[in-house]
Amino acid sequence: MATTQSRPLGAFAGYIRKNEVELTERWLKSVFSDAELTEADRLTNDQLSDHVPDILESICSALEQQDLEEVEPEIERKARLHGKMRWKQGYRIDELVRELDLFRQTLMGAVVQYAEAHPAFSRRYEERARYFIDESVSFVTLTSVREVVTERDRKIDEYTGRLERANHELLLKQKLVGELYESRMQITRSVVHDLRNFLNVFSMALQLVARAPAKTEAALALANRQAADMKVLVDELVEYSVVLGDTNQIAIESVDLHALFDELVASCGPTIREKGLELNASFDGQLESVQSNRLKLKQIAINLLTNAVKYTKAGKVTLDMRTRGNDAWCLRVSDTGVGIGDGDRDRVFREFERANDDDVPGAGLGLAIVKELCRMLDGELRFDSQRGVGTTFEIRFPLQLQPVQAPEF
Repeated sequence: MATTQSRPLGAFAGYIRKNEVELTERWLKSVFSDAELTEADRLTNDQLSDHVPDILESICSALEQQDLEEVEPEIERKARLHGKMRWKQGYRIDELVRELDLFRQTLMGAVVQYAEAHPAFSRRYEERARYFIDESVSFVTLTSVREVVTERDRKIDEYTGRLERANHELLLKQKLVGELYESRMQITRSVVHDLRNFLNVFSMALQLVARAPAKTEAALALANRQAADMKVLVDELVEYSVVLGDTNQIAIESVDLHALFDELVASCGPTIREKGLELNASFDGQLESVQSNRLKLKQIAINLLTNAVKYTKAGKVTLDMRTRGNDAWCLRVSDTGVGIGDGDRDRVFREFERANDDDVPGAGLGLAIVKELCRMLDGELRFDSQRGVGTTFEIRFPLQLQPVQAPEF
């Protein structure tokens, strides 16, 4: 219940409510005529006065109760909305403060006008009304400014995060450009070296035919072997250039892994057996179709199988596909070949790295191709090897490959 002392202030609050439209229009006129408020000129009356009625109502409640703390939570909520709205409308902090100061002046003018028309509204009540108006508008101003600063800092953090991500992407691309340049130079050196060897051996074969016709068959065999080795080299170079140059988004499709497994066994089995090796093939019956890219999965498996055959002189090659938990599956290729020493583990996936075996054809790009394809298919690649015992490559793929999201800048 209002006390006797609060009744004059309550009557003044009623006066503000009754003249809300007139007071708002008076404030709008002062805002539009103020040269310092440039952003206000772009807004309509409704946009400018959006939260003013709510703030006026809170001030009236403070006057009636003569207790600002009671209405502070409500004023704070409305002031935060006002600050956020002004931030979105492009206000600077100084414009927000200036606008609310004009609002304060409008209400102070209403106090004078009401006191002149109501003699019972003594100077003591007038001072109390000024106090609550001044405290309320100051609280609104402080809260609104804090909200603007919060929104500004949030936006700065957002832009900073984007810039950091963009800078990180730029550094990665710069590094990639450097690596690609070195790769191209390495390709050039490797191709020139192998071409020179090819021409030397081919020249030797022709000289052998010319000098010793009886050895023509041996010379042709030597030339044919060298030509076959060059074909392997060129095929690897072409495959690697296609993989690196593929900038299109990966086409994700339903892949029948059992059908792919059977295809790999049928295509690689004869080559493995021709070398006198045993092929052990195992497929997990619980593994069905997955969402991935069939062609790239096949490329990975064939490169691993081809690599295993190259470096295995006796024993067996194993191909295995099976599930890994509820959201992944695993491709494993192992052999009983020469293996990889501890000192060579760090360079096994580098371009043009080969075992020290002159009988192994190719450019040493097979595992580099596998690594790049695994990156495209979100595959987790790892291997275990022991010199003279053999090597096992294992890749964990997701059952559901997710499309790559374009980065935001």
